[in-house]
Amino acid sequence: MDNAISIKNVHCFYGKNHALKNARLDIPKNCIYSFIGPSGCGKTTLLRSINRMNDLVESFTLTGSIEIGGEDIYEINAPKQIRALRKNIGMIFQQPNPLPTSIIKNMLMPIREHYYGNSIYFREKAVEKLKTAALYDEIQKRLKKTALSLSGGQQQRLCIARALMLEPKIMLFDEPCSALDPIATFKIEDMLVGLKNECTIIIVTHNMEQARRISDYTAFFYQGEIIEAGRTFDLFTHPRTELLNRYITGKF
Repeated sequence: MDNAISIKNVHCFYGKNHALKNARLDIPKNCIYSFIGPSGCGKTTLLRSINRMNDLVESFTLTGSIEIGGEDIYEINAPKQIRALRKNIGMIFQQPNPLPTSIIKNMLMPIREHYYGNSIYFREKAVEKLKTAALYDEIQKRLKKTALSLSGGQQQRLCIARALMLEPKIMLFDEPCSALDPIATFKIEDMLVGLKNECTIIIVTHNMEQARRISDYTAFFYQGEIIEAGRTFDLFTHPRTELLNRYITGKF
């Protein structure tokens, strides 16, 4: 199997707090991989380690390896290389974070930070990504309006479209639908299923039905350890541990 990410014997610490213990996981290319489990069990710590966002936390340390394209990303030290790594790994947070400027300027911001080129081409690309995010039809006459005028679900889809401007190979989602209504959630889920043809998607979610609906693979975390991991259908229909069985049936 061709893996997008190989996580080997990873331990994460915040100071003396051992947040993630001996994580081992292979994440195939072009799939949706869900991380599930109670709050504080290491899901987001691992997610943020995949694009080295935890480097920004002074007390954070990591041992083990996270390989992308056969290269251990924690052996990369040059700031330019780390910047290139993050360029290829988009990240979407729980709360939408559009810039307080127009929709079109939000879309062009990542491109202008990394590239110089024809503005007409980049505007056409922005339209393409807004269509990918199933947003363009709703806002095509408002591209020069502030992004803050959009609804919460529209803002989240805008942030996804903006991240796609750099053609990332991997997309990380940290509970992207937790603050959204069911209709907005459905639109984002539908978009993610289509998006996996272009990149590998990892999503942290507390929504068991969401994990069951859209993910190809699932990993169950508990108290800093990965208890079970495998195909989503198998985990939900035939959990190997009583711990996972209790979690997915709401008896936790």
